[in-house]
Amino acid sequence: MPRNGPTDQKVVVIGAGMGGLASALELSARGFEVEVVERLPGPGGKMRQVAAGDAQVDGGPTILTMRWVFEDLLRAVGSRLEDHVSMTPLEVLGRNAWDYGDRGQSLDMFADPKRTEEAIGDFAGAAEAKGYRNLLADSERTFRALDHTFMQASRPSMPGLIRRAGPSILRTKPFDTMWSVLGKYFRDPRLHQLFGRYSVYCGSSPYHATAVLMLMLHVEQSGVWSVDGGMHALARGLAALAESRGVTFHYGRGVKTIEVSGGRATGVRLDDDSRIEADAVVFNGEVNALASGLLGPEVTGAVPPVPQRARSLSLLAVTMNARAEGFPLSRHNVFYGADYKGEFRDIFERNRLPAEPTTYICAQDRMDGTDQDAAPSGAERLLLLINAPPTGDTASPSLDRAEIDACLHRSHALLERCGLTVHPDPDSVTITSPREFEHLFPASGGSLYGRASHGWQASFTRPGARTKVPGLYVAGGSVHPGPGIPMATLSGRQAASSILTDLRSTSRSPRVVMAGGMSTA
Repeated sequence: MPRNGPTDQKVVVIGAGMGGLASALELSARGFEVEVVERLPGPGGKMRQVAAGDAQVDGGPTILTMRWVFEDLLRAVGSRLEDHVSMTPLEVLGRNAWDYGDRGQSLDMFADPKRTEEAIGDFAGAAEAKGYRNLLADSERTFRALDHTFMQASRPSMPGLIRRAGPSILRTKPFDTMWSVLGKYFRDPRLHQLFGRYSVYCGSSPYHATAVLMLMLHVEQSGVWSVDGGMHALARGLAALAESRGVTFHYGRGVKTIEVSGGRATGVRLDDDSRIEADAVVFNGEVNALASGLLGPEVTGAVPPVPQRARSLSLLAVTMNARAEGFPLSRHNVFYGADYKGEFRDIFERNRLPAEPTTYICAQDRMDGTDQDAAPSGAERLLLLINAPPTGDTASPSLDRAEIDACLHRSHALLERCGLTVHPDPDSVTITSPREFEHLFPASGGSLYGRASHGWQASFTRPGARTKVPGLYVAGGSVHPGPGIPMATLSGRQAASSILTDLRSTSRSPRVVMAGGMSTA
């Protein structure tokens, strides 16, 4: 049945991850009736919590950057971020350690770039400190060049990007790999590893990822925050705000099919065969689920499929309560082995768990490792992450329990060589492998970042908010502008903006437009 205006138009959002929450907030603020269907028991998607004994541990993203993205969203819907979630800026952004024998040391990255530069100078010499200073300046220029022209633009192309940003965009080195470009700044292999890790934030190998990803250095140096109550509190806060604005949430409910009539998405059929009719549908999930037919045959052509060879990294995620002894943990810690290239060859070429796994630990009961931040006296909540191949939908024996246990053993051996011993409470340990991630996020193979950012064309192959099926839109970390909490949030706003534009012509009533945000006319 046709609807008369924005207050009579309805949108159903599939998935209560950050992209879905952003879309729901934006659309409800502009007068749409919004219903959100989420098959998990609560909001957040990949920003999930896992039980560890009596405690809850963040089992997904742990680093919050680009705070302004969330402030802009809340401002656009007439609210304030600080009214819904409390955040604390970190002084120590991350603590890094290497298994390099006599050369093995730890290096802190600070919120104050001057302190970071001094720390790098003490760690590796004046020339490397100068390299950091130059890289930081180039990273900021790259971010400024791409912020509005790419990240906040709807599905850009390289020719369009050059038109908007000018030929200077080529100075961001889109055709070079991150690893090759890092060699122009640093000679110390440890610093290669440290700054090459920014590619992992997009689920990619530094040996194949575009050097444009170095903009993440500027993003991180612009601020890293700890969310009080854990990262999941951000999702809970946004969901509570949306609910207070009239958005209806259906948790623990799955979508069987997206319904299409007259060539247009007209609603969804749930797993109990009930239906929700709508003028538009936002799918906030792994886009390959559409292409693979999991949401029905009529939407398989909505977006192109993601072949296995193009998938980004998966993870071994281990949550636990444990006693940590020896190495002085900060909140965010990375422990590197000596064979970095071998790690990514194992994952992307051999489809197996790495022989020398870089290991990330988030110590969630610590703030930033400063002298004032005392270590817990007993057990503490830890999340341990190891890069893994995105083959959770295959029968590969490389993900059998014996292989997982062997990889974790190698990881703990690396930690001990770096001075850290972890004593977990066995009853509190939960291991999430690529196979479990495939179950949580179907058609992903366990990949957690959509397509890998390998090569300059990769960023332009992610679908934009609009699909080939009118009335069906996509959001989340597997679509433009990319993975990560801020990017997924931007994608949700872009989906809402596209709906506002596309449905405006069918509305016979004046549209309500609030000040601010990307959806402002």
